[in-house]
Amino acid sequence: MSERAHHTTEQTVVGWREWVRLPEVGVDWVKAKVDTGAKTSSLHAFDLRTFDRDGHDWVRFVVHPWQATAEDEVVVELPVHDSRTVRSSSGHAEERYVVLLPVVLGGRTVPAEVTLTGRDEMGFRMLVGREVLVQGYLVDPARSYLGGRPPRELRRRNWGRA
Repeated sequence: MSERAHHTTEQTVVGWREWVRLPEVGVDWVKAKVDTGAKTSSLHAFDLRTFDRDGHDWVRFVVHPWQATAEDEVVVELPVHDSRTVRSSSGHAEERYVVLLPVVLGGRTVPAEVTLTGRDEMGFRMLVGREVLVQGYLVDPARSYLGGRPPRELRRRNWGRA
């Protein structure tokens, strides 16, 4: 699917970092870096395991939406959409599973291919890549959280102060 195929005249402005939702898997809030340098979006996945369901490959993993705690962890099972080699910004190549997942960004829900990886050393549990952004988003690199935030008491969990 080409980036040009998703171009739309409706444009939603988002900042360089945003709170996103993954309602299909029960993740109400996760802080994401909006990364125009990444083609595909990625999500930090703990305890990643593959299994067979009715002759198809599936993946089971755990999402910790908050940076400093396992509170509110969500166990997710999804069919494997693809597997591909992804090269990080540091040049490291890694084979990753890809799942299809609707993402709520800037108040809009858009389909996304999301790679699953360990992001322990990263500041964000999720990266939102160009395949999402070409669906009608403009990125303002001087701004943050234009799509809203969780309530302050919930954000404190992300700061490790829950």
